[in-house]
Amino acid sequence: MKIIAIGLATAACLAVAGAAQANEKLLQASGCTACHSVDKKLVGPGYKDVAAKYRGNKGAEADLIRKVKAGSKGVWGDIPMPPNAHVKDEDIKTLVQWVLSVK
Repeated sequence: MKIIAIGLATAACLAVAGAAQANEKLLQASGCTACHSVDKKLVGPGYKDVAAKYRGNKGAEADLIRKVKAGSKGVWGDIPMPPNAHVKDEDIKTLVQWVLSVK
């Protein structure tokens, strides 16, 4: 039984790591990493700061999906985030969910 439990735990860890790596590739392919990083401000805020700001906000996912798609200005300062109409809606949702999960 312990071997099965260890095997399941290992598989779960690999799945999470694989999903995180896939999301990081999607961030790069979508152009997000030109202005954002995980843990520090570049042009825009780091993903950790975004996740912290919106933690506990039930409408955060929908708000951020809209802001990523249409662009935004004023939330993090004067530098605007340009619209990302070139990114598929389902990819934006995946990216926003990942960003909100960053700790």
